[in-house]
Amino acid sequence: MKGIIVSHTVAVPPEIGREHPSRFEPPVAKTSIAGSVREILGDLVDYRDLLFQLTLRDIRIRYKQAAMGFGWAIFMPMLIVMAGMLVRFAMAHMSGTTLAVREIGGLAVKALPWAFFVGTIQFATVSLTANMNLVSKVYFPREVLPLSSTLAQGFDSSIGSIALVFALPFLGAQMSWALLWVPLVVLLLVLLTSGVSLFLSCANLFFRDVKYIVQVLLTFGIFFTPVFFEPAMLGPLGAKVAMINPLAPILEGLRLAIIDGHNLMVPLHQTTKAGLDVLAWTPWYLAWSAAWATLGLLGSMLLFHRAEFVFAEYV
Repeated sequence: MKGIIVSHTVAVPPEIGREHPSRFEPPVAKTSIAGSVREILGDLVDYRDLLFQLTLRDIRIRYKQAAMGFGWAIFMPMLIVMAGMLVRFAMAHMSGTTLAVREIGGLAVKALPWAFFVGTIQFATVSLTANMNLVSKVYFPREVLPLSSTLAQGFDSSIGSIALVFALPFLGAQMSWALLWVPLVVLLLVLLTSGVSLFLSCANLFFRDVKYIVQVLLTFGIFFTPVFFEPAMLGPLGAKVAMINPLAPILEGLRLAIIDGHNLMVPLHQTTKAGLDVLAWTPWYLAWSAAWATLGLLGSMLLFHRAEFVFAEYV
């Protein structure tokens, strides 16, 4: 494919090797939501080769001269599992119980999507500012930059998923029809993560301290997201509050479907040691995450698309 070669051997099609249109063209007239969505999706289809090349570049840079290589894709979720095991062991010791193998399996199932979410957000937030030469000099749909970070992190997570599949039989996973829910829940995870990536990358371009705020939130966010614990441990009210986080039903849905073999269309009640009835799961939790994933992605795409014509002035 003929084109202009930019840094990191990314081949750019000749039609995007022109100055940013905002410098010479009048502002684009506002179109309908449906029209904007068609335009965004059309651009992504037209520039799919560029998206692939940027994703491949991000993967190569991530593993270039790395001693562990692809081992990092397994090592990071393992660190989360080990940290969670330490927390759960301390909790079990204080309550006079033991740490069951199924609890470790639940930690492993939730650690992988959490690592995917955190890794994607970290790279996607700075994707526009890290590629300022591309943003300021040539025209292309800027959405491909944060989306390439999502796809690159997805490559990492796919490696970790393969390792997890082999480990699940030893961690108490159940083979059941509930596993059919896994692809849908994973799709919601990808949609939610993509929406957050688009929004934060755009926000960080206009306000450069966003990346520092994101780093703090990701560092402490694991304590507010049910990775190390199940929401039912917090009691009837605490469980509902914990599930307000749109990522929480996704993590819990994966744990229940894979480890417990629970049908996500069926509500699940648990009784605490104090005799309190806790609504541990309801299909409305998954609907809540689905609403955030779809509407959040749609809103982020429209916001990103409307603002991208002035990106070159802020890089």
